[in-house]
Amino acid sequence: MQNYSGEVGLQYHINLRKGDVGRYVILPGDPKRCEKIAAHFENAKLMADNREFVTYTGYLDGEKVSVTSTGIGGPSASIAMEELVNCGADTFLRVGTCGGMALDVKGGDIVIATGAIRMEGTTKEYAPIEFPAVANLDVVNAMVDAAKSLGHTYHVGVVECKDSFYGQHSPETKPVSYELLNKWQAWLRLGCKASEMESAALFIVASYLGVRCGSNFLVVGNQEREAAGMENPICHDTEAPILVAIEAIRRLIRQDKEKGE
Repeated sequence: MQNYSGEVGLQYHINLRKGDVGRYVILPGDPKRCEKIAAHFENAKLMADNREFVTYTGYLDGEKVSVTSTGIGGPSASIAMEELVNCGADTFLRVGTCGGMALDVKGGDIVIATGAIRMEGTTKEYAPIEFPAVANLDVVNAMVDAAKSLGHTYHVGVVECKDSFYGQHSPETKPVSYELLNKWQAWLRLGCKASEMESAALFIVASYLGVRCGSNFLVVGNQEREAAGMENPICHDTEAPILVAIEAIRRLIRQDKEKGE
């Protein structure tokens, strides 16, 4: 591949080199969330800030860990993962927000994804549509154990990933409304927990690269509860899924050391 950065080993988009990040990386979408997450690390330092990609590196339980923002959607998330793997990372935990879909999923709850519906475009350039976007089981279990130990209300299951935020929230206005509305009903009937925009790309790219990835999200609200006339609390505080990711990494560090990995 052509070197666009002008420096051997410098990743073009994230502006990082091998050794700048730990093997465990938290992936928020919002760059502004990185400093908040890094505050949970020991001796955290800002490593790079380029475009939507902001990276801090520090330590948890003596192990080097990092946080890198991905921006919104699959294209930039896939870029971040590819370049972070080039820098030595091999375990990724997405921390994001989502909209609830199942009626028992309320604002303020946490959703932990076991897999993602590939209702987006990035993964089609990595894998045939028949290949599933699934999370790594070790990461999922670490997140579930973390959420349970921290006392958070959580849900585990499949999430839907899309490329158009307004295609979800005002599908009737789009020229392909017939497809958006029909597929949304299919996802609901299949028990989909929530909708977001990055996990399908991250899970597929992780499968391709042979690395581990999982996701957990804050539920901001649930449009299906609103439509059903049910209570629909709105929550924007992302501290809960951040703490779940931090605790999950601690558990993964311990497990990996016990396995000698």
